[in-house]
Amino acid sequence: MTTPVKPEKPTPDFPLFPHANGQWAKKIKGKLEYFGPWADPDAALAKFNGLSPAKIAFTGKPAKPSDDFPLFPHDSGQWAKKVRGKLHYFGPWVDPKAALARWNTEKDDLLAGRVRSNGNGLTIMELCNKFLNSKRRQVESGELEQRTWQDYHDICERVQGVLGKQTLVLDLRAENFEKLRSAFAKGERGKAIGPVALGNCITRSRVLFNYAYGNELIDRPVKYGKAFSKPKRAVLRKDRKKRPKKMFSAAEIKLMLGKASIQLKAMILLGINAALANHDCALLELGQLNLDDGWLEFPRPKTGIDRRARLWPETVQAIKAALLSRPQARDKAHDQRVFITKFGTTWEPKTKGWCDSPISKETAKLLNDLGIKRQGVNFRSLRHTFQTIAEKSLDKDAVRYVMGHVEPTGDMSAVYSEELPSDKRLTKIAKRVRKWLFSGSKQRPQNADADDVAHAEAA
Repeated sequence: MTTPVKPEKPTPDFPLFPHANGQWAKKIKGKLEYFGPWADPDAALAKFNGLSPAKIAFTGKPAKPSDDFPLFPHDSGQWAKKVRGKLHYFGPWVDPKAALARWNTEKDDLLAGRVRSNGNGLTIMELCNKFLNSKRRQVESGELEQRTWQDYHDICERVQGVLGKQTLVLDLRAENFEKLRSAFAKGERGKAIGPVALGNCITRSRVLFNYAYGNELIDRPVKYGKAFSKPKRAVLRKDRKKRPKKMFSAAEIKLMLGKASIQLKAMILLGINAALANHDCALLELGQLNLDDGWLEFPRPKTGIDRRARLWPETVQAIKAALLSRPQARDKAHDQRVFITKFGTTWEPKTKGWCDSPISKETAKLLNDLGIKRQGVNFRSLRHTFQTIAEKSLDKDAVRYVMGHVEPTGDMSAVYSEELPSDKRLTKIAKRVRKWLFSGSKQRPQNADADDVAHAEAA
């Protein structure tokens, strides 16, 4: 590609200089301003002197070098072409050969509706749309949870709000990502977020921009700079120590069980007995429960990891009670759900992702009514409580199986192990947590049948 020769100023006192993009320009208050193509210095001068752009008549537009030349001379001083309803520019008037060469390089992508092969035209908004559409297809194929898609959607909104929808991805520099990190830390509406949430925001936004290069939307990786990194482990440890523990006492859980509605009581017991979170309870189906023998087998939606847990007689009894009063599901697709609201719908969030969980809201009301509501403690705290108490059994592999956690990176013992924890080990864990909660009481639950008693003795 040949570099066009810049023209000389028409007069020594001409206030503009010939910019490399083919236009007359001047730096005003630290910002570069453009006033028209090299070929028409008079119009550029008139614009600089304050004339309305609408009154500037661009003259001296070049003719096409040949009848079959695919581009036209745009008023901006560049050769251009409208493709699929959008105007694209290929270089200044003074170098039609370079403009044609660029057109020939990029036309296949443009005509097919793809982003230019060199990525120059990819805006943040276009990247977000392509990224979210890709993640939506993963949701539809069952490879991604809806709540994860919602997290990505939220991060795309934040990135566009801070960096600008029309900003070109390849124009981003380290200072842009430093600004983005600062905006994440401040949170929305001036409410600062903690280091864990900050790390999650940074990770998700990196996934977004890595998608651009990984899918050939840009021709080089985005450079984040050193500042756009997750908080260090030492910061996370200090923050964790400052925060209140995310767990309930046995007395608090018994208070909850005494006042909770029929369905919420069963969910609470599933939380402390089998480490189910709110979204687990919302998605739980009848086929994943064996109430006759007292077992639950439920792959964790977040990871797809299999889980198996021994159910207490109290949990079995509460589930049976919930099923007896269970409303009819409006949608036949939900006929197998264990828990249905009084409106005939599922307990899944309807609009804002899993942070808007109806189960979390009902739990918050219950905690508030009991006078035991405090920061950081919610329905998911039952999982924290289960793991904390269950780990005292010194069988972390069995606890991890119930929790549905992925093996730690580098844990080769988990890779080579060919057997899952036995039912005897899972029963031992259930026994320990049940004893902690009910203080080892041998009292038979109200309305417990013979099978319930057998389950209690086995646990």
